Amino acid sequence: MATSSTQPSGVPVDIATHLLDQAMGHFFSAALRTAAHHRIADRLAEGPRTAEQLADATGTHPPHLRRVLRYLATRGIFREDAAGAYQLTPAARQLCTDAPDSLHTAILMITDEMFLRTSAGMQEAVQHGGAAFERFFGAPFFDHLLSDPAKRDLFDRGMSSLSGPVDDAVAAAYPFPETGTVVDVGGGRGGLLRAVLRRRPRLDGVLFDQAPPLAQHLLDGDELKGRWRTEEGDFFAAVPEGGDLYVLKHVLHDWPDDACRRILRACRAAMGTGSRLLVVDCVLPQGNAPHFGKTMDVAMMAIVDGQERTADEFATLLSAGGFRLTRTLPTSAFPSIVEAVPE
Repeated sequence: MATSSTQPSGVPVDIATHLLDQAMGHFFSAALRTAAHHRIADRLAEGPRTAEQLADATGTHPPHLRRVLRYLATRGIFREDAAGAYQLTPAARQLCTDAPDSLHTAILMITDEMFLRTSAGMQEAVQHGGAAFERFFGAPFFDHLLSDPAKRDLFDRGMSSLSGPVDDAVAAAYPFPETGTVVDVGGGRGGLLRAVLRRRPRLDGVLFDQAPPLAQHLLDGDELKGRWRTEEGDFFAAVPEGGDLYVLKHVLHDWPDDACRRILRACRAAMGTGSRLLVVDCVLPQGNAPHFGKTMDVAMMAIVDGQERTADEFATLLSAGGFRLTRTLPTSAFPSIVEAVPE
């Protein structure tokens, strides 16, 4: 007969409950997206509100909204007080659309149906190899974005939101030169380049990417005036020449090794002998400890057939692209900075 701490199978109840809770994680993603979609955090920035008050302000169903908020509160997203009113927590504050490091758009991007459908196909990706995304949508991820301007806009804005805390962390962690030119390859809307140029007032920059993100760049402002330019192109073919420092932030993890070698060789061809390369990506640690990079790794596998890498894998990849890894620097955010020089 089972005791209070075990099931008939002999599995401890707390372990079984934990496993079941993990299996239902997609409901947490859906609840988080619901709160972001209805901008609940923005409402709570004005002060505590009951579920009924929030429902009245957002045009939602009060009992259902209360149940979603109660669930999110179990994970530190919002907090219910003794009077039944909900309040912001530190995590919930990053859902506010006007927060300095708001993750609101990043959450909407990550929980979008194109990613949720892809995650459901992970078992096929593991069985057959390749990206699950292409099996569901009929085209590779980045090709699909070119055919759907709304999704491309969501992706560009979501990545900018996701990158906000990372950009400042990278700019603070690496000793960028006082003068010269930084080329941000595949730099999206330019958040990292902006953070770097703000810290180095005599440094210039080039933001290199495709037209859609460049059209929404973040480099306007008097403090950066005359110190940057944008350039459109394909980093598989060629990148701007003449830079002193080339940066690949969240680029290599999007691609398998053969594609990464093409990107690296394009960078190598543009670089002088004194130039350096910075790869900003997760560097996976050994062992079983949790690390956000391990989560990102399976996401890259399913969405784009890319991957996060260990330090040894980076060294091998960089060598094949014409570089020598010189050092790896941690940041206060989840990625690290892998520095390399031309061989």
